[in-house]
Amino acid sequence: MLRGTGGRAISETRKIAAILVADIVGFSRLAGADEDRILARLRALRSDLIDPTIAVHHGRVVKRTGDGSLIEFRSVVDAVRCAIEVQNGLIERNAGLPSERRIEFRVGIHLGDVVEEADGDLMGDGVNIAARLDSVCEPGAICLSEQAYWQVKARLDLKVSDLGATTLKNIAEPVRVYSLEVGQPAQAKPAPSAMPADQAKSPASKGRLGLGPLAAATAALILLAVASGWFLLAGRGVKPAQAAHLSVVVLPFANLSSDPAQDYFADGVTENLTTDLSRIRDSFVIARNTAFTYKGKAVDAKAIGKELGVRYVLEGSVQRDQNRVRVNA
Repeated sequence: MLRGTGGRAISETRKIAAILVADIVGFSRLAGADEDRILARLRALRSDLIDPTIAVHHGRVVKRTGDGSLIEFRSVVDAVRCAIEVQNGLIERNAGLPSERRIEFRVGIHLGDVVEEADGDLMGDGVNIAARLDSVCEPGAICLSEQAYWQVKARLDLKVSDLGATTLKNIAEPVRVYSLEVGQPAQAKPAPSAMPADQAKSPASKGRLGLGPLAAATAALILLAVASGWFLLAGRGVKPAQAAHLSVVVLPFANLSSDPAQDYFADGVTENLTTDLSRIRDSFVIARNTAFTYKGKAVDAKAIGKELGVRYVLEGSVQRDQNRVRVNA
């Protein structure tokens, strides 16, 4: 508790927080070309993509400054997942648009010390560093400080570029910065030069081969059933009163096989279903990064539907034994 010059108490709280700062690349140029259109698109993005994603990942919008946002999260994991989902959503929405009309975000994330004022505003080095990380970020990327990166490095499946110790404006010491390249998978680690003969024919190694095509085929069959049922109901006029379009989350399919290596196959089915359902016109499908936060947890369909804002929850299991596959959905 501090006391002002007039003797009035000023309440503030010092804490460690995950801070995300984001802004639109070239906003002044976009607004100058067609201000009404860009503001309408920004409002639509906030209501349809940005704000719902922030809510799902338990973020708190501290303030907005024109095209920029300062958001607090309870963990770096939540902040990074939110940023990835938003950036992926923007990639989809920018597809087919000329470069001069694309809305692209830069995002900076830092884990550090902040001061929360009585009105909820945040100040301090934690906020300043996140803002400076945003300023050095490439369009469409996410820049993390070293403190933030170490919280999520084991969970990332994206390409990461180590930018090294970077001098940030008005920050006393250089900060080591890592850039996440959204949409580019992590580079695979070099495979061993040779595999022992006894391992080459082991059940585990067999389980890892050919999972992609089989998972895709399995997902296609499920998708056909789901989509057919949806359009059949729509054709009969049986349509949810408050859901004009298909809105769904595909929860991670459970692996019922005795071999833990089959998790790869179950995850492949889940990912293929998510991708294929999202291609249905006017559908709203929760991104895989969000859906996989429920993996291995006991779930309540109604609670998840309310939390994610979707009408349907698709869940199931996969059991693979030698050359036979059983899928329940």
